[in-house]
Amino acid sequence: MRQILLITLGLSTALFASFSKNGNIVTDSITGLHWQDDAVGSAMIWTRAIDYCENLTLDTYSDWRLPNLKELTSIMNDTKVSPSIDTSVFQYTVSDIYWSSTTYSGNSSYAWLVRFVDGYQSYYDKTYKSYVRCVRAGQ
Repeated sequence: MRQILLITLGLSTALFASFSKNGNIVTDSITGLHWQDDAVGSAMIWTRAIDYCENLTLDTYSDWRLPNLKELTSIMNDTKVSPSIDTSVFQYTVSDIYWSSTTYSGNSSYAWLVRFVDGYQSYYDKTYKSYVRCVRAGQ
């Protein structure tokens, strides 16, 4: 089980979600999203991350994409550090920064990232090299 803290209209709501793993795919029963179990082994720039996910075929699925910021933070576990994720299902997570597909609204040459060391979120120049974990809509 993992706990996600959502802030909605100034109110905090705790949700409990469970992950299940089948082959190389982790399913989130709350969001219905399917996640790539293994994060990409090397860091890459943002445009390469987009291309990588769009060209990924994993367990016969070929509709993968780079997750947006909200989706990427949904798998974060704020009760864990280094990495801040459930390592019983996401076994190969590097304690580092991961790209989201969300472009920073203040400057289109930047995109949002999540640091899976401690859950910190920030934006970086899209030429920065970061890790990647792809997602798909699921069932």
